[in-house]
Amino acid sequence: MTDHAPDTVLARPYGGPAGSVTPPIYQTSLFTFDDMAAFEARMAGEIDRPLYSRVTNPTTAAFEEMMARLEGGAASVGFASGMAAISATLFALVRPGDRIACVEHVYPDAYRLMERMLRPWGVEITYHPVTAFATDPEVMRGAALAYLESPTSMMMQAADLRAIAEAARAEGVTTVIDNSWATPIFQRPLALGIDVVLHSASKYISGHSDTVAGVVTGPAEIVGRIRDLTLPLLGGKLAPFEAWLLVRGLRTLGARMREHQRTADLFVDRLGGRAEVTAIHSPGANTVPGLEGRSGLMSIELSDSVDIRRFADALDLFRLGVSWGGFESLIVPAAVTLAQAGEHNSVRRFGVPERLVRLSLGLEAAEDLWRDFDRALTIATR
Repeated sequence: MTDHAPDTVLARPYGGPAGSVTPPIYQTSLFTFDDMAAFEARMAGEIDRPLYSRVTNPTTAAFEEMMARLEGGAASVGFASGMAAISATLFALVRPGDRIACVEHVYPDAYRLMERMLRPWGVEITYHPVTAFATDPEVMRGAALAYLESPTSMMMQAADLRAIAEAARAEGVTTVIDNSWATPIFQRPLALGIDVVLHSASKYISGHSDTVAGVVTGPAEIVGRIRDLTLPLLGGKLAPFEAWLLVRGLRTLGARMREHQRTADLFVDRLGGRAEVTAIHSPGANTVPGLEGRSGLMSIELSDSVDIRRFADALDLFRLGVSWGGFESLIVPAAVTLAQAGEHNSVRRFGVPERLVRLSLGLEAAEDLWRDFDRALTIATR
């Protein structure tokens, strides 16, 4: 684990060919060998060099090395999407007959993976409030894996990860957390005792809304199991061009996260003065141990006096759209997610308020964003 601040870790020169500060894009599907002896040694696992880009690629490896240093882990492995990272991790770490203790308000597609694939495969899944993982001994007892988000999706509930890690270790439970919201700039779960960290790298890690990717970081033994088993056999590999884009995103991650935080702080302060806003879900620095900042993703609850459809349509800078973490600001009304196909989605099951709206505050000028939001809220209030 590095002792340097995250920005210093990310500033470390790549030191590649011809002194390049960013890695070249190795846009190739395979790597060849000059002689039989080298080919045989690689196939036998006696030497470590690229063979086939479904398994490893130098550009992807450069991104993985940066993520491992940034999260303070022994190793990382990249994937073609956040869901590829989640599914590869869960299928590598659980078996039929195991139980996963999962946090409530989990990312809806992670919920669907557990309910539509893992449960029929014979894995039991139980769902618990985020605070129960450290306070209720029954949550961990008998579980093989605890699947966490902190903060959680939509409701943004934060957890004491150090306390959860201690409770899990006492029961021999492996802990996995989605750290996409805070990023390692504001939260480093491995340093708090969590075993495995994963990201939808499409979000803040990329930061430009032009990449779909995922990444997993943790101990060498666990990452090695994922790399040996579910990465090649499920096939969700990270392509070299996307890896190169992610390296570009990582170089500005610290600066972007602090700008997102400045805008979020402004909104939290001013939203508190609006009577139409009945609740604000946006944990800030020191809300829980180990959380050192606030990202630009938050949710609010609006009073009955606000016509949410009219509010959404009156916005100019904020756009309606899923995902988050890029330059542009977005909103997602919970009413839209509640109306999506599939009665038993996680948003409906875990009681997300119907008048909740999720905001992704981008990198536009904070005062411009507030004027747009304030104007639309005034228009939509009866």
